[in-house]
Amino acid sequence: MKNRIETTTRLGRIAEEIRKEHKGFLEWNSASTRHDHQSIVQMVIDGKDPKAVDSEGQPLPTLVYLSREKRPQYHHNFKAGAMNALIRVSSKISNGSIILNVDCDMYSNNSESVRDALCFFMDEEKGHEIAYVQFPQCYDNLTRNDLYGTCLRVIIQVELPGLDSKGGPCYIGTGCFHRRVALCGMKYGKECEREWKRENERRGRESASVLEESCKVLASCTYEENSQWGKEMGLKYDCAVEDIITGFSIQCRGWKSVYFNPERKGFLGVAPTTLLQSLVQHKRWSEGHLQIFLSRHCPLIYGHKKVPLKLQLAYSIYNLWAVYCLAMLCYVAVPSLCLLGGISLFPEIWSLWVLPFAYVIIARHAYNLGEFHWYGGTIQGWWNDQRIWMFRRTTSYFFGFLDTTLGILGFAETTFAVTAKVCDEDVSQRYEQEIMEFGSPSPMFTILATLAMLNLFSFVCGVKRVVVDIQIKPLESLALQTILCGILVLINLPVYQGLFFRKDKGTMPTSVTYKSVSLALLACSIALY
Repeated sequence: MKNRIETTTRLGRIAEEIRKEHKGFLEWNSASTRHDHQSIVQMVIDGKDPKAVDSEGQPLPTLVYLSREKRPQYHHNFKAGAMNALIRVSSKISNGSIILNVDCDMYSNNSESVRDALCFFMDEEKGHEIAYVQFPQCYDNLTRNDLYGTCLRVIIQVELPGLDSKGGPCYIGTGCFHRRVALCGMKYGKECEREWKRENERRGRESASVLEESCKVLASCTYEENSQWGKEMGLKYDCAVEDIITGFSIQCRGWKSVYFNPERKGFLGVAPTTLLQSLVQHKRWSEGHLQIFLSRHCPLIYGHKKVPLKLQLAYSIYNLWAVYCLAMLCYVAVPSLCLLGGISLFPEIWSLWVLPFAYVIIARHAYNLGEFHWYGGTIQGWWNDQRIWMFRRTTSYFFGFLDTTLGILGFAETTFAVTAKVCDEDVSQRYEQEIMEFGSPSPMFTILATLAMLNLFSFVCGVKRVVVDIQIKPLESLALQTILCGILVLINLPVYQGLFFRKDKGTMPTSVTYKSVSLALLACSIALY
């Protein structure tokens, strides 16, 4: 199967011998492209067919191949549009009460996941309130110390379980079991309090061929025109994080959700293996979250009197990820520039006023380290996590904030950046060795490298004043700023290695090196003179 997929991708068309195996592939003619083709539906396995059995004679479930219609003149609405087409087609063929949604790079890792989810839905006391059961997003290719902080350990182990007491976790787009009626726009009410009945016998006596033809209309570009699909039905459109806004809207209709994190993970996927992949992913997330906060779906407005205030505030924390860039950029740039100019921003090291600063810094990081280690992380993993959060806030969140602002002003349009998960063997090998991957030029890398060089120059200048010039007063008044610069230099060690010391293909591009050094020197010159 892997060879067939790779061959098809390389050729840009489906080979003749493969097309003959399934009639659905025959409809991919020479005029069809990825973005311009008709609806294609084929029941690969018909569960009603008594001959549809496995090697042991056990019946197989219905399996349907669907490629919704796409035309250049119609917006296909990315993942949300695909999900809504699948919801409509499945309602015609099987109409199962429960829908499982997983990303294309994820697979089931626990055969009991379906049973576990149904236990929540079928609970006699509270099951009728549940709209969806959310499993955590986990990965099978994480390195021991989680180089790019992809695991989001504290969010998965602490924050999402905490949301269970506030109305339920957010919908994160994968590893989620949905109640069909809730996903299709139904409000929660007393009519939902009923016993489970078999409602998935929708097909009746219709043959597979008849169903295939009738379902093509449901997957057409024009079906959603003048309808509530993408608004009040199915997944919502016009947002880079359609999952978050959809889940919150479901909760605002009176439903609750459940977070379930079994010891054996229910679903596993592929984590980004390069720094740029990780940063682009978080740029899309932060941009989408901020769009929600600045829209009519803002949790504090849309959720008013619909969900608990605590849940509104919990959503707002994630919605404001992009805004964190402003504080982080100040902390990594302003103290360094002031250190160069000899301007003190913090109390002298021997002053009692330094104690509040010391307490906040030490207590915060000690608690964070203890929490991270308690939930299975390593000390090196925690250090990597601190680094990647700084990288995200100075690049991903900054560009997410910038693009959202420009979009509101009418200077840019929202785009959906798909996170690439494919890499060559060299990249995979470096990832397994926990060597940070740069490789391709990017404005994000220019910002990272410039800030890294700025802090290096400032730290060297601060140390020079004390060691070479033997100036004691600057040591007392600028001690905290010097320590801060030193910590930032340590955090940025992989960046310096990529800029100057590594010789492999994953190093920082030469153009980025020249730009960053020049910009850092320019900033230092301005600060000094």
